[in-house]
This record gives sequence, C-alpha cells and structure tokens, in this order.
Amino acid sequence: MILSQIVELSLPLTNPVLKFLLILVIILFAPILLNKFKIPPLLGLIIAGAVIGPFGFNLMERDSSIILSGTAGLLYIMFLAGLEIDLVDFKKNRNKSIVFGLYTFTIPMTLGILSGLYILGFSTETSVLLASMFASHTLIAYPLISKLGVAKNKAVNITVGGTMITDVLALLVLAVIVGMTTGEVNTEFWLRLSISIVVFGLIVTLLFPIIGRWFFKRFDDNVSQYIFVLAMVFLGAVLAEIAGIEAIIGAFLAGLALNRLIPHTSPLMNRIEFVGNAIFIPFFLIGVGMLIDYRVFFKDMETIKVASVMIVVATSSKFLAAWLTQKTYKLSVNQRRLIFGLSNAQAAATLAAVLVGYNIILGETETGEPIRLLSESILSGTILMILFTCTIASFVAQKGAKNIVLAENLDAGIEEEEEEEKILIPISNIDTMDELINLGVTIKSKKNKEGLYALSIVDNKSMDGSAHKQAKKLLNMAAVTASATDHLVHQLLRYDLNIVNGITSVVKEHKMSDLILGLHIKKGISDSFLGHLTTGILTKCNTTTLIYKPAQPLNTIKRHIIIVPENAEKETGFLFWLIKVWNIARNSGAKLLFYGNIDTLEVIKVVQSKHPIECDFIEFNDWNDFLILLRNFHKDDNLIIVMSRRDKISYHSNMTNIPTYLNNYFKDTSYILIYPMQAGITDHSKIDLTNPTFLEPLDKLEDMGKTIAKLFRSK
Repeated sequence: MILSQIVELSLPLTNPVLKFLLILVIILFAPILLNKFKIPPLLGLIIAGAVIGPFGFNLMERDSSIILSGTAGLLYIMFLAGLEIDLVDFKKNRNKSIVFGLYTFTIPMTLGILSGLYILGFSTETSVLLASMFASHTLIAYPLISKLGVAKNKAVNITVGGTMITDVLALLVLAVIVGMTTGEVNTEFWLRLSISIVVFGLIVTLLFPIIGRWFFKRFDDNVSQYIFVLAMVFLGAVLAEIAGIEAIIGAFLAGLALNRLIPHTSPLMNRIEFVGNAIFIPFFLIGVGMLIDYRVFFKDMETIKVASVMIVVATSSKFLAAWLTQKTYKLSVNQRRLIFGLSNAQAAATLAAVLVGYNIILGETETGEPIRLLSESILSGTILMILFTCTIASFVAQKGAKNIVLAENLDAGIEEEEEEEKILIPISNIDTMDELINLGVTIKSKKNKEGLYALSIVDNKSMDGSAHKQAKKLLNMAAVTASATDHLVHQLLRYDLNIVNGITSVVKEHKMSDLILGLHIKKGISDSFLGHLTTGILTKCNTTTLIYKPAQPLNTIKRHIIIVPENAEKETGFLFWLIKVWNIARNSGAKLLFYGNIDTLEVIKVVQSKHPIECDFIEFNDWNDFLILLRNFHKDDNLIIVMSRRDKISYHSNMTNIPTYLNNYFKDTSYILIYPMQAGITDHSKIDLTNPTFLEPLDKLEDMGKTIAKLFRSK
C-alpha cells in the first residue's frame, strides 16, 4: 500500500488529486508572488506553467485533461469578449473595427510573406501560412483589462471587433493552404465553405437569442442557467468547426448572441466571470506555459534565427497596425496601448496553424526524414513567439488600462457626497423579491457595491414571533440575491402600525434617493394600493419612486417603451429618473423607445448624443388616446410610464385612468410607473433644459443629476 503511494508520487504526477491541488496552488499563489515584481497575473500563470511543465521541472504533463480545460478557458475568453462588449458602441464602431481588422491582417500578412521568402528562404506556401500565424491573435490580455474596468472603452470595442475579422481571415488562409497541399481547392471547396459559414452565422446570431430568451423565461435555477450558458458556448464552438472555421469564432459569436440576455449587473454574469477567472482561464494560461521549451534557445542557430524573425515581424506588424488605427481615428496613446496589448499576443489560432502545418508531410529527404510544410524550427520558434508576445502584450495592456483608469479618476475629481445614491426596496412578497433587487442593481449609477437597502415592516400589533421570523427570512434572502451580483444590501427591519408610515419614515431617516415598490405578478394596481400611494408615500416622500410589476425576468425584455408626458423636462426630477432609465439600457442592453412631446424628445436626444444607447423617438401628444400604443407593443416589451403629481406642470388628467388601462390591457406584461422627485425650484419659467449648453460640458450621465440639482438649489 505504502509502495503504491510512493509510485504515485513519482514525476510527472499521475495522481489526479495531486495534479489538481498543484494547479490550484499555482492559481492562488503565482499571481501574488510575481505581482511583487510588477508582473501581470496572467503572465505569472504562463510562467508557472512553464516551470511545472514537461520542459521545466516536469511536475506535470500537458495531457488530455490540461488540453480539455485549456480549450474551455480559451473559448471562455472569447465568449466573455462577446458577452461584455457594449453592443451600441460595437455597432457605432463597426467601421473602425473593420478598418483595424484589415490593418492587423494585411500588414502582418505582407511582412510575414516577405520575411518568409527573402529572409528565411521558405517556399511560397510555407511563407503564406507563416504570415497567417502573425495575422491572427488571441485576446490573452482581455481578462486583465476587464478586471481594471476598461472593457467598454472604445479602443477595446474596436480591437475585439477587429479580432474576429483578422482571425477569420487568418483561419481561412490556413484552410486554403491546407486545401492546396492536398489538392482540394476548387469551385466546390469555395462554395461549400461559403455556404457553411453563412449558415453557421445565421444559426448563432438568430436562433441563439430566441433559445436563450425561451430558457431564461422558464428556468430561474442558478445552476441550470449557468450550465445552459456553457452549453451554448460549446454548441457555438462545435457549429463553427462544422462550418470549417475555428471554434473560438463560434464562442465569440455566442457571446454576442447572448449579450442582451445576460445583463452586466445580473447574478448570472457575476457567476460567469467568477468561474471563468477562477478556473477556466487560469487553466488555459497554465496550459500555454507548458508549451514553452527554454532549451530551444540552445538548440541550433537556425531555430534562433527563425524565432527572432518571427518575434520581430509579429510584434512590429501588430504595433504598426495599432499605430495606424490610432492615427486614423485620433485615439490616445493609452488607447493605442490597449489595441496593441490586446492584439499582439499569439496563442490559440497560431497554435492551431503551426500544428496543422507541422503535421502536413510534403515528402521525404534522401535520408528518410519527413519534409514538413512547417519545419521543426518554425514549431520551436512559434513557442518562443507565444512567450514573447504574451509577455509584451500583458505589460503594454496593463499600462494602457491603468493609465486610462487613472485619467478617468482625475477627470471625475473628488465629488461632494451631497446627493448620495440610496435605493430603498420594501419587500413583502417572495415571488417578486428577486426581480425587485435585480431592478435596484440595474438602475444603480454608482460603481460601488453599496447603496441598496431592503426594508421589511412588521405590524406593531403582531404578538407572536412568526411575523418577525418571516420578515428576517425575506431580508436574508434579499441579501443573498444581491450578493450574487456582488452587491451589498443593508437590511432594515421596522415595526410600525402603518406600512406607509414605516416606508416614509425610513426614507426620511436614511435620506433615500430612490424608492422601488413591487406589485404582485398576477395582480394589478388595486384602488387601496393607489390610494395609499397617492395620499401617503407620494405626498410625504421626496424620492424618485418606481412601481414595478415583473411579469417576466428583466433580462428577457427586448424593448422598454417609455411614455413621457409633456413638460416633463421642466420638472426638477427629470434627469434623476432619466438616469435610472438610461442605466437600465446600459446595464441590460435592451432598446429604449421614447414616446413624448417633440420638445421633450429633443432634450432626451441631446442626452443620447452625449451618451449613446440604442433608442428611438416617436412623437406622442394625446394622452386621451393612450391605448393607441397597443399597436406597437410586443410580447417581450416592458412599459415604462412617467407619471406626475396632480398639481405639477407635467400632469395630465388622463393619468388617473392609467391603472385601469394597465389592469385591463397590460395585465400579462411587465411595466414600471415612475413618479419623479419633486423638490426644488417652483418657477419653471427659469429652466430651459432644451438648451444643449446645460449638458455640453458634462462627461458622465451620473453627474447630470447632481449638476442640475445644484442649479435648482442656487435658483
């Protein structure tokens, strides 16, 4: 027994428990130790992989389990890139992505072919395939810049879009070269490849969102949702391989397809990022490190020559592409660093190309040695190129991302805490609690993880402890729901004879900025609820109040239809509620459709021009003909109606009929009623928010509310 255990401890390790323990120890301590030397965490994992790998201390082999986990990690990186991308900016910058994609493909291809032919003396086929390896790149540095909070920067969007273009083109070159060496490049080859790619693209971009929305509507189990997402990632990857292109393209498109269904603030998104960054991506980086063989430095001069040329050409061509993109679109130096850092790393597609080329035998020498399309010196040079490019990419991307974050913090300045964001969510129904918390997280403007308050009110007359226990249970469940999104909920338990008094007292005591009230999923707005709301909360509380009825999960909403009354822009709380609606779009990716008076819409258009989101504007003036909206209302739409108090400037007499309309015609759909904050200036003639100069100097939508509020106070 003891002898067998000793055998299991021989190197390389074969015991699966020990192997997994070793990898976990590396994931835990390698980034921490190397961080002391300012080495980026992902580079630390690659170095650790080289140390424990077959060319290091040989603690572990790069066996099928490492390859499987590494493949999952690579697909995860590409999936996250598609999932986290801002689709509005992606569409806005798609032409820039195309230009960058062509830069970062044609420049490495040109320099690669020339260097292969005239410096290294390779054949045309070998030179073209070698150049395609330079043209492709892997978003190794993406997890790093994502952690630093710059994943939505324009430069990142441009690079991610360009990555898809250059990788597809590079992999097509690989397919053509392989076809030429086997004599299969003909009309049938091109026709089959074109049709398969088009069919693959249509399936992923059109069917995946439909399947995803159907699943998320019917299954709210956390584990099931996560496994479903993983299945869709690998299904996209398999479909890509069937179509004749690399699996990473399928994973990226799967991320784009599910982008709108997985909000950035959702619990599911938090789980996806957590598991990826903790397990899958580190496995991939360690697996890449295991490929590195330091001995090739001392092997022969031919290998050193090939490796040196490959490193210089790959790095210089990617830098030139990033520099040209910067000059073409007048980007900053740090944005250029982001583009170069993301696009310089060679790993996934490069490995695929070199292994395919290495395994193609063109003939034999007189001594019987195989003549390969890509020689052993190219294979060894590729491994060194991966090490060098990943190292350079990590340092450059980290520097650019840190400088951008620092610049943003300096621009924001040190702001006063006069208008601290505090969102109060009274909870009493377990069926609506999760959706109320999710809405609270979605409308938050602040980047900090606090600012949410869950309130449960116990009747003072209750003599037994059951009501208290139930209230505590609800509060604990609310805290768990919020923690899944990495947010902290402050739990408030209050005893009061009257629910309205309890809510209004908490609002005043804690200076709440926003209030979210929930309606039962299967019920509408009752007269008693509306009465308590009008005579109690709305008259006693000065907060932006949202009344939410969640008929379906917020992440499955395709469009939010916002009905805005005339003169809404002239009220104090206008920008405060608009910020919340804007955050819904930014955090969920859903489209906004504004109905309102032409003057009101013009003000919102000014905001939209400064802070682009996907939205449309439709003129709507007659609230007496409110039900005409039913013509354009779809199944997966959410209705948002901006209301007003009876004595305010934007009030319309037909607002009293809104509850009846909702109960009769929108009982199976989600909707939100918004009652804007009303404190502040009373002389509306002094306010002209249609003047763009109010918004022109502001860089962040969150600052608008504070600026306008200060303006109101000064007047």
